Amino acid sequence: MSVFDDLARRIERWSALDRAADPLAAAVGRAARPGPVRDLLSGAVLGHPLHPLLTDVPIGAWTMAGLLDLVGGRAAPAADVLVATGVVAAVPTAATGLHDWSDTRGAPRRVGLVHAAANSAALGLYTASLLARLRGRRTAGKALGLAGLGALTAGGYLGGHLSYVEGVGVNRTAWRRGPARWPDVAAAGELPEGEPRRGVAGRGSLVLVREGERIHALDSVCSHMGGPLDEGEVAGGCVRCPWHGSVFRLVDGSVVHGPATSPQPAYETRVEQDRVQVRARPR
Repeated sequence: MSVFDDLARRIERWSALDRAADPLAAAVGRAARPGPVRDLLSGAVLGHPLHPLLTDVPIGAWTMAGLLDLVGGRAAPAADVLVATGVVAAVPTAATGLHDWSDTRGAPRRVGLVHAAANSAALGLYTASLLARLRGRRTAGKALGLAGLGALTAGGYLGGHLSYVEGVGVNRTAWRRGPARWPDVAAAGELPEGEPRRGVAGRGSLVLVREGERIHALDSVCSHMGGPLDEGEVAGGCVRCPWHGSVFRLVDGSVVHGPATSPQPAYETRVEQDRVQVRARPR
């Protein structure tokens, strides 16, 4: 285990962080209700989270500003523009990250809080760097920028840990393909109208909903954070996740409202001798 990984693991176990993290996450959850604003912050229209895309701008701008600071001379005005660009871009980046973080629990929430603190420190240092540059204090501006780059690097490492070790923001149905044949999953006569029911096909689980003569089948694991869709609410041809409120269309699993960004796997259904059978849809 590397020293960096060991540090991240220590943060995961630092339960004292919960005293700050849990109330903040609850406040963000109350502010970001399901709807257009949450769809925008989550990246529902993109098909994957928006936050990772936005991070490229401040990271790239501030990194290049540091390089141009080392060059100096005629590169100085360009470095100042890059510092300013990073400061402006960091605001929506932080907003989307805060939104995504609010849905986490336990160790990822703790790491995410420190990740946000490091990046907030970087933003503060680069804002101070920009002000120093505008006042003609270039040496101080460069020093503040260098300190900001250090904080940004620490925050970036923890961000990578959240994505690639903790799996935050990863589609929870990415490897759930569904059956290739037609296994029985439920008795058709036992499916009430408009109510979700759980079905099992091999190692996978489904949510089944009857609408008139038609039976819909989606993967029961919410693509956002793994919530049980079979315990959700059905209304208007959609199912709503009970954990974070993501809404999916029953007919094809498409995202109607976030925070989910990836659609639910939807399966073909048929009824043979009162037995509901499903299979994965051809890609």
